[in-house]
Amino acid sequence: MQIKSDGQTYAPKGKSEPVCKSGEFPIGVVGMDHGHIYGMCNGLSEAGAEVALVWDPVPERVEKFLEAFPGAKAAASRDEVMKSPNVRLVASAAIPKDRCGIGLEAMENGKHYFADKPPMINTAQLLAARETAARTGRKFGVYYSGHIHVEGAVYAEELVKQGAIGRVVQIMICCPHRASVDTRPDWFFDKKQYGGIIVDIGSHQIAQILILTGAKDAKISQSFVANYNFRQYPDFEDYGDATLICDNGCTGYFRVDWFTPKGLGCWGDGRTFILGTDGYIEIRKYIDIAADADGDHVYLVNHEGEQHIRAANTVGFPFFGQYIRDCIDGTENAATQDFMFKVMELSIEAQEKGWAAGTGTFKENK
Repeated sequence: MQIKSDGQTYAPKGKSEPVCKSGEFPIGVVGMDHGHIYGMCNGLSEAGAEVALVWDPVPERVEKFLEAFPGAKAAASRDEVMKSPNVRLVASAAIPKDRCGIGLEAMENGKHYFADKPPMINTAQLLAARETAARTGRKFGVYYSGHIHVEGAVYAEELVKQGAIGRVVQIMICCPHRASVDTRPDWFFDKKQYGGIIVDIGSHQIAQILILTGAKDAKISQSFVANYNFRQYPDFEDYGDATLICDNGCTGYFRVDWFTPKGLGCWGDGRTFILGTDGYIEIRKYIDIAADADGDHVYLVNHEGEQHIRAANTVGFPFFGQYIRDCIDGTENAATQDFMFKVMELSIEAQEKGWAAGTGTFKENK
């Protein structure tokens, strides 16, 4: 069972379902500032990738990582990973402001890339990533783990595709997190380094909205950020929300925050509500409060009746295998490159153009 008290160290594990031959897809790791790197490498290795080289400026992080992936070797430098002819993809969970630069370097060296979210924090980085990916033909993938690494979310997506609730018309997402401020590094509180709450944890939710509605684009109707409770960190945002109007007529709303109380049995009571013309779905991702400490609960109500589905150990995490094959075959089955970047385009727009509570400022959406 996964320890779910702290989102920093939450690294889901699934079934081993290799999609490639042994040695066909070696990967390298550059930057382990966030514990998501473990979940990223779990997903890729379960799908057949082999972690070959690992580098981080903090040797202790490398030593700890090698305990989890003993087949990997410590690289002497970042450049060794980037220049290695054996490495086909570079994965990174460096400080958010540095993730795009690592990706640009990886693509320039002929490697595909897989970044923790957010993979960039401003428009200049987004434009650079788009240009480099298009010019080099390398893939720039993003670990939008709030969907791709939650089995309940993957199961619900399949229900939607099967038409279980008719046409989807609206998505509503609540995604609280536990702040655990005493264990956080300094960059966590510096907006210039993490990008703001919507760019950071809001990007998960925008990805979900586009996936579940089937939309390719959206407009930000409204957005809002605030620092309600952590005024000792003036550059930190502990609350954010946004409303999207999708290009296919669906709407989406999400709320993200850092207010998870100590009494909850996991780091955040993440929930997604999917409204369709013939029913609705609720995903209780990480816990069913006061009822079941395990997650991946899917509740389905449609014309046939009511269902409670325990989705754990059912559909797995197909994204990782699909992404590996996309890198090998030049396909776009896991997600399109346009999708990867569109999520961040909308996240950055929502971050930059919203109300800021307590400041008396408002940037008009245009």
